[in-house]
Amino acid sequence: MACRQRWEDPAPLSRNPLNKVADLIRGADRTPGPLPEQLPAPQPAGTQQVQVLRTYPKRTPGYPFAPDGERSVARGYLKAIGQARRLIYVEDQYFWNTDVVGCFAEALRREPELRLIVVIPHHPDQDGRFSLPPNLVGRQQALDLVCAAGGSRVGVYGIENPAGTPVYVHAKVCVVDDIWASVGSDNLNRRSWTHDSELSCAVLDDAPADADDADGAAGDDVDDTAGDDDGPRRFARDLRLLLAREHLELAEGERQDELSDPVRAADAFAASAHNLQRWHDGGRHGPRPAGRIRPYRLDRLDSSTLRWAEPLYRVVYDPDGRPGRLRRSHQF
Repeated sequence: MACRQRWEDPAPLSRNPLNKVADLIRGADRTPGPLPEQLPAPQPAGTQQVQVLRTYPKRTPGYPFAPDGERSVARGYLKAIGQARRLIYVEDQYFWNTDVVGCFAEALRREPELRLIVVIPHHPDQDGRFSLPPNLVGRQQALDLVCAAGGSRVGVYGIENPAGTPVYVHAKVCVVDDIWASVGSDNLNRRSWTHDSELSCAVLDDAPADADDADGAAGDDVDDTAGDDDGPRRFARDLRLLLAREHLELAEGERQDELSDPVRAADAFAASAHNLQRWHDGGRHGPRPAGRIRPYRLDRLDSSTLRWAEPLYRVVYDPDGRPGRLRRSHQF
């Protein structure tokens, strides 16, 4: 349905006149052809319930199917994070903006046992003299907020390859209590939650995680998002463990019981990152420790840089596509 709505949307692909001129010069076809008749919905199969979440901005003229925009990506996150109890695992390209990560900070303040693991790029994809500071403004504010709320329960890491070269994180993954998982095009920033066109899939698996790796792990009901006492779900648990094994350089099944427990998983990430950072700081002497994560080190911006970088960040790098009433109330 989402593909059909966008395909048949009469609005131009881009409002930039330069793009239109370029398409005319290239002879690009800007008119959508007819789609075949929509097929009937398939019969239910498997154990996973998938909810499609979207972002569309409020614009003039509005989308015929979303005249006020759509922010179901944001609302899906807010509902899931609002019920987190033990562990939130995030991989994201940005992790910006206090309006967006405020729900993470609120959850950390509410739940004293909650751990947050965040995997982000060591360096932004834009690092010029004038492009780097706006890329750091939103991240600095976001990390300050969650670290103030969670303290040592928050671990923030970047990835490198075995040669020590930083790997740019382009993933958009969130796993809450090994129950709710989201994978899609949306980043954790205001642009993705309000301004750009985004598509994400939130997955709830009716199948419980294997009994032999569920001991001591977080678990809640799968009625809608994270709920109560039904234990971790297979898809969310398997996704998080797959990523954990890759970042810690573990074989399949290795340290499974340890990584299945939220507290021990957070400790394992922290220990691996510390060991690798200590090896780097010591001049890379001796065998390289296992693992590909290191603690994220934020280059803080001074007040003079913030004065010009913050307005640029808010207007250009992380714009707000919400209707005015929601902007003013900081809601989605």
